[in-house]
Amino acid sequence: MKRTIVKMPGDGIGKVVLEETIRVLDAAGFEADYVEGDIGWEFWRKEGNPLPERTIELIKKHKIGLFGAITSKPKEEAAKELAPELQGKGYIYSSPIVGLRQIFDLDISIRPCHTYEGNPLNFIRRGTNGEIEEPKVDVVIFRQNTEGLYSGVEWSNPPEEVHKAFMSHPKFAKKFGIVPKEELAISSRIFTKKATERILRAAFEHAKEYGYKSVTVCEKPNVIRETSGMMYQMAKEIKAKDYPEIELWNTNIDAQMMWLTKNPENYGVIVAGNLFGDIVSDGFAGLVGGLGFAASANIGDDVAIFEPTHGSAPKYAEFDPPIVNPIAMIEAACMMLDHIGENKKAEKIRKAIADVIKEGKVRTYDLLKMKGAQDVIKKGAATTTQMADAIIQKLK
Repeated sequence: MKRTIVKMPGDGIGKVVLEETIRVLDAAGFEADYVEGDIGWEFWRKEGNPLPERTIELIKKHKIGLFGAITSKPKEEAAKELAPELQGKGYIYSSPIVGLRQIFDLDISIRPCHTYEGNPLNFIRRGTNGEIEEPKVDVVIFRQNTEGLYSGVEWSNPPEEVHKAFMSHPKFAKKFGIVPKEELAISSRIFTKKATERILRAAFEHAKEYGYKSVTVCEKPNVIRETSGMMYQMAKEIKAKDYPEIELWNTNIDAQMMWLTKNPENYGVIVAGNLFGDIVSDGFAGLVGGLGFAASANIGDDVAIFEPTHGSAPKYAEFDPPIVNPIAMIEAACMMLDHIGENKKAEKIRKAIADVIKEGKVRTYDLLKMKGAQDVIKKGAATTTQMADAIIQKLK
């Protein structure tokens, strides 16, 4: 039976890279029906909702989604762009991809960062004797996707009952007790044992299945003692009980970002809460070519949505022909294929990408280290379509 995939192009370059990705999937022999889900800035402006209920219903029905990219703006700017008839009616913009994670409890985010041989954007360093080294990076970040600082539990000018609760903590009372409520903005960082165990076990299972020697908890337990501390303590217990053969490492997020360029080849699976997972995954992505190579899976019990981690890049959206690198979106589709058991097709596409990168004949502007502009095509950069064509040719 053909699968039905909910495609959600979203905004800007999301529309471009998703269509090219579907061409690659077709060429790899993946047969599916695609239904389009409305999502993004256009629907915020016209309807006051960037994630319409009709799209939620499509995902409930079909369970699998491919997501392009969205435009997000601060609260005041977003409100100004609403249609005139919606102005002043209490609509508040919130990220639709964060909304999808919350609605469908897509609590496991997986972000692989792998070196492609021949990629001119790969990280290089000086060796002991001054020689140039290009370490092979093979890291998979497991990011808790629904809790932590991104859970949306926050207040400006907190209600009296919230303020009273915070005042019960001696450190809050001493430091902030004299600050007027209307001058306070509070964001809460919430971890639950259930979700923390789930992301930790997913990380350990991945390490076990794919032969990684270590799982690194990347948090800040020496300062954020309750939440980061709980994650690290649980990791120690899970490792001791069920994964004794896998090493457990513990790094602080700030130190980890420093060590990225010192010894990235030493790390295997990294697990973190929502914010720190976001940070460290972008850091490692920078070592393997940047966000043009960074894909992500958002996985729950019943629903999974796959996306590149880059934004909508609106300044490039109207370029004709388009110039952006589609590989991150194509990699996201490969993660989708793995998730639904089409592993051979996923590996076939990944090999085609690797062959194109290694050969080096077709390179988008980022691979040529050019500044993004329409004239990069005249300077030898491949278009988005040409990159997809090159990958399709290798599939043949």
